[in-house]
Amino acid sequence: MANLINLESVEKSHGVRPLLDGVSLGVTETDRIGVVGLNGGGKTTLLEILTGIEEPDAGRVNHTRDLRSAVVTQRTELPADATVRNAVLDPQGFTAEHEWAADPKVRSVLNGLGMTGLGLETRVAEFSGGERRRVALAAALVRELDLLVLDEPTNHLDVEGVRWLADHLLSRRCALVIVTHDRWFLDEVCNRTWEVVDGRVEQYEGGYADWVYARAERARIAQQTEEKRRNLARKELAWLQRGAKARTSKPKFRVEAAEALISDVPEPRDTVELVSFAKRRLGNTVVELEDVDLRVADRKLLDNVTWRLGPGERVGVVGVNGSGKTTLLRLLAGEREPDGGKRIEGKTVRLAHLTQELHDLPGKWRVLEAIEDVAKQVTLGKYELTASQLGERFGFGKGRQWTRVEDLSGGERRRLQLARLLMDEPNVLVLDEPTNDLDIDTLQQLEDLLDGWPGTLVVVSHDRYLVERVCDNVVALFGDGGITHLPGGIDEYLNRRRSLLESGDQSLGRQQDAGDSGQTGKAKSGGLSGAQDRATRKELSRLERQLDKLSGREEELHNQLAEAATEPERLQELNSQLRELREQKDDIESRWMELADSLE
Repeated sequence: MANLINLESVEKSHGVRPLLDGVSLGVTETDRIGVVGLNGGGKTTLLEILTGIEEPDAGRVNHTRDLRSAVVTQRTELPADATVRNAVLDPQGFTAEHEWAADPKVRSVLNGLGMTGLGLETRVAEFSGGERRRVALAAALVRELDLLVLDEPTNHLDVEGVRWLADHLLSRRCALVIVTHDRWFLDEVCNRTWEVVDGRVEQYEGGYADWVYARAERARIAQQTEEKRRNLARKELAWLQRGAKARTSKPKFRVEAAEALISDVPEPRDTVELVSFAKRRLGNTVVELEDVDLRVADRKLLDNVTWRLGPGERVGVVGVNGSGKTTLLRLLAGEREPDGGKRIEGKTVRLAHLTQELHDLPGKWRVLEAIEDVAKQVTLGKYELTASQLGERFGFGKGRQWTRVEDLSGGERRRLQLARLLMDEPNVLVLDEPTNDLDIDTLQQLEDLLDGWPGTLVVVSHDRYLVERVCDNVVALFGDGGITHLPGGIDEYLNRRRSLLESGDQSLGRQQDAGDSGQTGKAKSGGLSGAQDRATRKELSRLERQLDKLSGREEELHNQLAEAATEPERLQELNSQLRELREQKDDIESRWMELADSLE
């Protein structure tokens, strides 16, 4: 299959620091590539060289003839005096309303990215930075393209918008190259992953889950090689000391890759133990809202709502942009008074609130000084960390810890803000979009810390991967004046939103107590007949047998992967088989859960 773009021995440096060093790669017409790597590692530079925005210092970039491409990076600018119509519709030759309204793709883009809500005649200069990014994204998506290149397209979208964008990109017949830290999005959309690291671009098949496995496998093989080299060096020294002797037989050595990869994986979060520990730290009262009314301008966000956060609760809050999630967090944090009712806070509560705004710090401070200003040592659940160790967790290596605060990027200041917050050892955390500006490695460190953190946690995030990993419950703001508990999590939220949009009804019926929602949003069986019950249980047994067989096959594939550790082509084939098998297991498990729910 012909490549749309080829990079040959490309080099690019900023100052003395090489971002790309001898990179050769290609993009084919069927590729959907996710680009990952540390912040500042060269991801955006790679996109701009791919698309011709920047020229390489050395090497060549070849584009196929008549390539139709569009790029939306964080540096994309729109004319300040342009309207949404000028930026999105006019370049496509739509001169009348009925022309674009008759095009289902254009209608989908305008509605999916909220352009009609922003107003087609509104000037771009009146928008926030996030809204301008959405306009630029819409202008790219309405075009017919061979290649679409996007830099962090999900940053200013809510959970529903991210889901729409994933579905839209999967429906398009064009190549994609996307920089994103949204791991759910990577898994859903991408069939290949590029990791930009130390000036190289490592290439992997599959999305985020496949990348994590393949990267761990490469690390294991590299560690094996290094240990072997050291052993050979030690043997050589011993031989030199005692003189040449007869060679002994080589020791037999076999490593099971799957066992090696999971040998030191921690146990799943023990929620009961964490809640018990949190009660000892917090008591029974944490933060409670009683009969609360909350308004913004002339809009009522909460109407006579009672919500009690208990010790050790871990709650994710979802809702469309503008639904009031940030205002709700400010109310929980005590930074905003309710318009009616009362907020109660426990006497032992030490609450920390991560906002989306960056707090000013003395520019002459070093990073380590800024963290040690809060404390020199911290205990976070099972971890006891010094200020320096916590800084490393958030991407500030030993050398970077002596950088002045005034020299940090926006993303680095965000990480520093989060580190200082945790250094204060709060027992209640309220986090508003904590994943903004964090790369995947730092996200993994944050999730690891939060996973075993024994306190009450409330998170607003469009990163469903983080919400599903660190939260035990999900609540939603549907704009009906209530806080709705969703036992089915984010999937249930998306299903409910879809039903609302299809019915044209924007109200689900307010629920005053988010701790007892009553309904899950899924149809309840209302009781099965005897014949239906027997048929359902028979189907459950059949599915369980299928799952057992697939688990056995999965174990065989892991063993084969271990044996083929030095055969790249064989590894790729086995990884593909393993991915298909896991997809099949996921489908069967989903069906099993549906049937099990119908029996309850």
